[in-house]
Amino acid sequence: MKWDEAFINRKATPPLCKEIFARAEKPLISPNPNHAWESRQTFNAAAIELKGKIHLIYRAVGGDWVSRFGYANSEDGLHISERSPKPVYEHFTGEVSYYSYASGGSFGGAEDPRITRVGNEDRLYMTYTAVDNGLRVALTSIKIKDFLNKRWKWAKPFIISPAGEVHKNWVIFPEKINGKYAILHSISPRISIDYVDSLDEPFLIHSYYNGKSNKGWESRVRGAGAPPIKTSKGWLLLYHAIRRNDPDQYKMGAMLLDLNDPSKEICRSKGPVLEPKTPYETSGFKPGIVYTSGAVLRGKELLVYYGASDNYVCLARANIDDLMKELISINSVEGNVNVSEEM
Repeated sequence: MKWDEAFINRKATPPLCKEIFARAEKPLISPNPNHAWESRQTFNAAAIELKGKIHLIYRAVGGDWVSRFGYANSEDGLHISERSPKPVYEHFTGEVSYYSYASGGSFGGAEDPRITRVGNEDRLYMTYTAVDNGLRVALTSIKIKDFLNKRWKWAKPFIISPAGEVHKNWVIFPEKINGKYAILHSISPRISIDYVDSLDEPFLIHSYYNGKSNKGWESRVRGAGAPPIKTSKGWLLLYHAIRRNDPDQYKMGAMLLDLNDPSKEICRSKGPVLEPKTPYETSGFKPGIVYTSGAVLRGKELLVYYGASDNYVCLARANIDDLMKELISINSVEGNVNVSEEM
């Protein structure tokens, strides 16, 4: 199937003027009953492009209800070229700690990876939710050479969020800001970013999150999605939110952050840019969920890899210029941003 024929468009939801994202007709990755570790769920993939391929680290849950990470890659971004038969990452292997309630279908392990390459460094950094005396954020890394050669020599992880608090959805910026590594750890009630000198030494970030917004479709903001993507207009941040009276529906929004001070929000979408509509998004383990933790900008094409219904890894694509114009024009009409400069 050709690239253009493999995508479907659906009617936009107001206040968007047009549908920006087109979905792949079917999931890219589904549970594999022949692999016990990923027999129940495969979802929420980190994504990064290296050496002409898009590499995915996805969350998988098997019969033991432990969450692990699998690996797959794609040459064209749409079709899976290779998929590992074994997990490539487990949190504190041999020392799995079980949490008191299921998080996305699992009771322990590593959840929801995000991968970032900072500048031209020869190392990839991965944040994820660790079931470690609660739900906390962990950080590990791997040399790019080892990653490409599938030598899964991950650095020993360390926890970067406080004990006794639930934290998820932390992302690392792909560039240093004012000479420091930037970690976005909350978008509600404000954009909260901490800056550190090194990502290789243990540190702890105290984050405040209340999950509330003013009104409308994002009356409960959940957190950041994929690591921020740099554009000429600002850092593009995809995020998750739900409506207070529709708590089972995770939808995706978009916002622009200032390039030099990303704690400053330039504008954001007034409605979801992607929401559950297709059968694979509205059925499955947890119906009504679209949740991204990985996106790649390939030329003008934004490829967003997202988990659908906590069951599948799926793909939606958009032209980055169309998305920027739509995002800024809606805010411009409401007087929130000046768009005198051409895209």
